[in-house]
Parts: sequence; structure tokens; C-alpha cells
Amino acid sequence: MTVRVGVITFPGSLDDGDARRAIQIAGAEPVALWHGSHDLEGVDALVLPGGFSYGDYLRAGAIAALAPIMAEVKDAAKRGMPVLGICNGFQMLVEAHLLPGGLIRNAHQQFIRRDQRLRVENNDTAWTSDFASGQEIVIPLKNADGGYVAAESELDRLEGEGLVTLRYLGVNPNGSLRDIAGITNERGNVFGLMPHPEHAVEPGFGPGTPRAMRSGVDGLPFFTSAVAAVVGAAA
Repeated sequence: MTVRVGVITFPGSLDDGDARRAIQIAGAEPVALWHGSHDLEGVDALVLPGGFSYGDYLRAGAIAALAPIMAEVKDAAKRGMPVLGICNGFQMLVEAHLLPGGLIRNAHQQFIRRDQRLRVENNDTAWTSDFASGQEIVIPLKNADGGYVAAESELDRLEGEGLVTLRYLGVNPNGSLRDIAGITNERGNVFGLMPHPEHAVEPGFGPGTPRAMRSGVDGLPFFTSAVAAVVGAAA
């Protein structure tokens, strides 16, 4: 079975090409999709990539959440299709109300870029099943509006239901409440994270030099997990 994963390009997307390459390395077929289309072209999973869609005007991800193709993304997510939002894509998912909470300006008011330590808190999702629960990984992080916020009651619900999927370790880079780096929905098919796994899928690219913390492949299991989820659902 050939798994086809769509990557949606918005005006201002920067990492759509890297996401397509990560999908290819994971053994799936990347499919380029356009924000102005209403056609998902029969894909099995979706990636909303990083960047600065529409220049991050109004709020990061807010205009992109209203793009024509997002109507199809919402319908697909409700049907159970795996949907991944990376950085700006995570911002789109919360603005589209596919995930709760919001992303605000980093606490120190500066753009940040670093190799970020993370802990996988929940490996029972379509995008994290190839990790071990509690596994520590390192993937690149780069954002200006990465502070995850939600009401205390919502944070308690996310924690209590195991929907916090990734947590920052060592340092909280952007002021995210409870060190939250990524969350999933109740069904486990929609997942958003601020770090960039697509930049850590090949040795020698991403954190892979003697001065960095880990090899450059800690991001690959996010994509292989989704491929396995699609194959498993079709079996």
C-alpha cells in the first residue's frame, strides 16, 4: 500500500519542502496541496507546515485557518484522518478550533532558534506511536509566537486526559504553560507541536554535529508513525 500524505502550501509557508522530503524518507508519497483548493486529492494524511502564513498578520495562523482548503481539513480530521500541524501549522490548528488553547508571542518577545530537548508524554497517537512513552528526543525549534496558553481548567483537562503529547525539557524556550510543546485531540489523530521534526530526519542534517546534543533523526518517527497508522487502519 502506498500511503499518500498531503502537505498544504500557504502564502508564506517556508518548510513545506522539508515536510515533503520527511514524508518521502518515511516511506510515503508526498502530495503538494494548495491553500486555495478544495481538493485533498485522495491523500491519507495531512501536514500543515511551518512558516509565516499570510505574514502572520492579525494573529499567527488566524488567516490561514480561514483558507478554502481548511474546510476540507476540518472534515478530514473529523473523519479520523491523521493531521499534523508544525509550528505555524500548530497555530492554524488552534485557530481553526481543531485543537484547544492558543499560541502567543514568546515570553521574552524574541524569535528563538535552538536544538530543543523534549519528552514524549503520549505515544498513543497517530503521530507518536513509534516512540516509547517518556522517550527523550532533540529536534530543532524556531518560532516567535510559540507560547502555548489555555485556561487552567483546560490545562487540567489536557493533563488529566493525557492529551499533552510533548513537553519541553531543560529549558522552557517560549513561556509555554506547563512546558507544553505539543498536544493532541481526544481521538489522537490531530497533533500540533511547535518544534520542527521535519528538520531532523536525516543524519548530518538537524542536530548532528559533535557540538549538538543528538543525531539528526529524532524527528523521523513522527512521520513513520503516521504511515503505520494509515496502513494499520486499512488492514
